[in-house]
Amino acid sequence: MEKNNISNSDKLSVSEVFEVPDNVKHLDTKMLDCLESAYRSWRDEAVRADHLRSRTRIFCLFLLLRHSGAKLGEILKIDESKSLNLASATVVLGTGTHRREVPLPQSVCRELKALIEGPMGAGLEGKIFHFDPGYVRRIFYDRAEACSLPRELGSPSVLRRSRAVELLRNGVPLGVVRKVLGQSSADLSAVYQEWSAGDVQNIVRRMALEDPSLKSSARNTFIGHVTRITRDGILADVEFNTAEDICISSVITLESLYKLDLDVGVPVSATIKAPLVAVRPIAGDGSSSTRNCIVAKVTGIKRTEVLAEVSAETAAGTRLCALVTSWSVEEDNMNEGDEVEFCFKALSIVLHVV
Repeated sequence: MEKNNISNSDKLSVSEVFEVPDNVKHLDTKMLDCLESAYRSWRDEAVRADHLRSRTRIFCLFLLLRHSGAKLGEILKIDESKSLNLASATVVLGTGTHRREVPLPQSVCRELKALIEGPMGAGLEGKIFHFDPGYVRRIFYDRAEACSLPRELGSPSVLRRSRAVELLRNGVPLGVVRKVLGQSSADLSAVYQEWSAGDVQNIVRRMALEDPSLKSSARNTFIGHVTRITRDGILADVEFNTAEDICISSVITLESLYKLDLDVGVPVSATIKAPLVAVRPIAGDGSSSTRNCIVAKVTGIKRTEVLAEVSAETAAGTRLCALVTSWSVEEDNMNEGDEVEFCFKALSIVLHVV
């Protein structure tokens, strides 16, 4: 872990300076995906029903380890009926000061739901992941070799380190990674930062936990929980609050509302493309009562004769971007460092369930 220049900029991302020490064994994301595919194929090759059940349980155990960064012992002890919340896509791990709620990808939740609620979960309530640790490690070593990897790289501890490295590589702050792992790791030594449980979930989800279907070219992204839904015969007005208490309102069709299975408390993300965002000077006391208007400080302006790209950041660090006409920037005498309002219509927002 390099610390060069960290003191020169408190906004420097860990991903910009993080380097994995040579003695830290880990798998990169491509290797992890390859290993996951190998587990899936191994499960699907089962002929006997009892073998399919056992392999499905091991496969789901692997998915939990791979995507949560948990210790093997933590997963082997969980009661899935108490620790897993598939509706909110989270798993509760650890005890005492190491207790934390870690978000999971929807794709993993679908696999877990099929196992827990399907016929293969019958008779195993509360102990689906209760295996002998030696048995699990032997299978993990075998799966690594089947994927042409050194067997030791298939161990649960390597999966744990690999998840930490993956998060850091994707720009997740070090303090959040430590929260996800449940402790300060010697492999991730640096100045400790404190993050709330809400920060952990929102930041990890935002960085790329979810399916490729959630990826977008839109640069304005907000994550939060639904607080209110108002319906009429055709449309629904969905309001949600972000971690920094920004209220976002989105108008979608009732068909989309039911397809996304939205309800109060459900975590969502919203994206708005830059051409659909307007920028205007702040009037009066610097606040706005208009829906979907966010105060931010301009961090950069790039312009041509016709168009201007205005980038900004809120006090809490949310980044915004708008594509407007160059003459509007000149007319408002907008400059880097100015506080402005970024506004967008409720109909311009694309909602995703996270």
